[in-house]
Amino acid sequence: MESIKVHDKTFVPYLKHEEILEITERVALEVYEEYKDEVPVFIGVLSGVIMFFSDFMKAYPGECEIGFIKMSSYVGTQSTGIVYKEMELTKDIKDRHIILFEDIVDTGNTIENLCTYFKETQRPKSLKIASLLLKPDVYKKEFEINFVGKEIPNKFVLGYGLDYDELGRNLKDLYQLEEGTINE
Repeated sequence: MESIKVHDKTFVPYLKHEEILEITERVALEVYEEYKDEVPVFIGVLSGVIMFFSDFMKAYPGECEIGFIKMSSYVGTQSTGIVYKEMELTKDIKDRHIILFEDIVDTGNTIENLCTYFKETQRPKSLKIASLLLKPDVYKKEFEINFVGKEIPNKFVLGYGLDYDELGRNLKDLYQLEEGTINE
């Protein structure tokens, strides 16, 4: 893996695709162990989760249903602090076991918004959260991230569904913003 340039920023290699798949398969087995006697509903938070969600589904050995919702809170490499719901939930989840899937949890604003929304308006039987990546240094919300693929430092990452101003989602590997690059 070599460094890449996206827009005006340089990104260095962080995780190879093979490592990401190993992490994803581990998370799939952890979720299966908890829900093997159930038919949970997996809700993907678009757009960044699409690659993780797809690979997770391929690795999950049990029965399940899926749905999607679209939220956004980033402009460039910074969280706006405001979460926008861009697409309504595509599945009825009342009285169902729900696992929300995120590509990355950093500030937790999106998770907090989603958990409040689901508990107040959708009334699932249970609600848990799975995330490929977690930035524990900045996540300070009360909601537990139940299934974590990998904890990472508070650095901007790109690839495997994660973007920088809509570019880079299609990269199969993960890249990290190069040290010394101004994070604007």
